Amino acid sequence: MLGVIKAANAAVMFFLEIGTLAVVCYWGFANGWSWPAKIVAGVGAPVLLAVLWGLFAAGGGENATYPLRGLLRAAFEIAWFGSGAVALYAAVSVGPAVIFAAVYLVNALLRLVWNQT
Repeated sequence: MLGVIKAANAAVMFFLEIGTLAVVCYWGFANGWSWPAKIVAGVGAPVLLAVLWGLFAAGGGENATYPLRGLLRAAFEIAWFGSGAVALYAAVSVGPAVIFAAVYLVNALLRLVWNQT
């Protein structure tokens, strides 16, 4: 049973990663800027985040070019997922942003307890 819960927690992590990219993309297109700026923000911000994830955190660090460990990994994740929560707050409202951040925190704590990266 615990194995199923751990697998579900890993799936939640994946959906949080995809959700961060999606909400940053939405934020880029939902702002009140001109269309060229919307395109740059809506496409550029998620691409930048994806590149950073690939460089420093992909596959729990196993597939990353420059894997981060320990506190650096924690700080990177907090900043990365925090950017998703901030973008959600800026594009939608505080409620969904708080829920997103809370789901990330619970997921991160469970991954820490279960030694999942």
